[in-house]
Amino acid sequence: MIDYPTVERALRSADPEALPEAVRAVLLGMGIDGVQVHLADYALRVLAPVGGPAPAGTLPIHASAEGKAFASQLAQFQQQADGTVIVTVPVTVRGDRHGTLTARLPVVGGDDAGDGNDGGDDGGNSGRVTGGGDVSGTDVEALQAIAQLLGHEIVVAERDTDRYQQARRASRLTLAAETQWQLLPGRASRRREYALGAQLEPAYAIRGDGYDWAVTGTDLTLTVINGMGEGTTAALLTSLAVNALRNARRAGIGLADQAALADQAVYAQHRGDLYVSALLLSFEYDTGVVSVVDAGSPQMWLRRGRTTERIAVEPQLPLGMFEETAYEVQRFQLEPGDRLVIISDGAHAALSPVGEVYGTVALHRGIVASGLLPAEDVPTAILREVAGHRSADADDDAVVVCVDWYGRPGS
Repeated sequence: MIDYPTVERALRSADPEALPEAVRAVLLGMGIDGVQVHLADYALRVLAPVGGPAPAGTLPIHASAEGKAFASQLAQFQQQADGTVIVTVPVTVRGDRHGTLTARLPVVGGDDAGDGNDGGDDGGNSGRVTGGGDVSGTDVEALQAIAQLLGHEIVVAERDTDRYQQARRASRLTLAAETQWQLLPGRASRRREYALGAQLEPAYAIRGDGYDWAVTGTDLTLTVINGMGEGTTAALLTSLAVNALRNARRAGIGLADQAALADQAVYAQHRGDLYVSALLLSFEYDTGVVSVVDAGSPQMWLRRGRTTERIAVEPQLPLGMFEETAYEVQRFQLEPGDRLVIISDGAHAALSPVGEVYGTVALHRGIVASGLLPAEDVPTAILREVAGHRSADADDDAVVVCVDWYGRPGS
């Protein structure tokens, strides 16, 4: 049986770069072998192993049991010929999916199967595996708790070590992409009022596109942003704008003044030669009212029930185009069950090899087609459709952000 407190002590006392080895060693001491940690790459295409005596190569997210656990956020069970079961659980922190944790668990008799755990490729559910016995529900629950703790420890450890970020690289990042990924808050966030997912492409060569978010007890603030230019010029411009917006937000300043101060910061640096397109939003948990400042090109699409339509708000000047631009807040209403999809011009203006714009019809179709996916998977699905449309030598980057709105119960 897995003793969670012992594993917790081992992880919390381990060196930052040695978390996979720590969890592997302590579980092995409890008779649990086959422990493996995988982390998702930046493009969300493969899971890369971290450590282990002889780690295998990467696993495709869309064609492996580990990938299914990562994508579905449910435990997956694989019956082995020796009577054991390989169990894979997601490593996730507050909705942000990092990877998976796998262990080989013994089969137990009786009705000790884990209630509430979902089965995987071999057809099992609730800890049961077709053609075999049951794994201990207590052990599965402990493994899930360990995976959650491991995720938190990895997030903290990344302050001190490069190991986990190196593991996520299926290829080398450009300097601009390195700058952008370090600026981002994560790829997903989830709480009772909303679920949020975001993704950038091309993941290993992203330039000026980006996003940022922050939460309080009353609201969610979200920014989708696109710095003008190429390479590190665009990345540094976006970094300047994001940090200016964060500085204003953390000072308790309202949305319009956040935009105005960021506008001043970008203009002071570049005198209008370079500027930033941005969409600033603030979601009120209690009311579902969304305040918005549209300072550029990102589009907003609302899916409500079976209806999907673009939200049109009054466009205003990009940040830094002119000196001391004044911005105004506009508002619209979300209802529980609504889905808001935000798409940068790198997606909606993508050109095919024959020069056809991806456009609103294709966007509408992509949003509808991804309607059953969780918010975390929607950006990747839409960007995959855009990639299939655009020219192979296209040089623009793109960002998609999806927000599923639940609201605050009883409001």
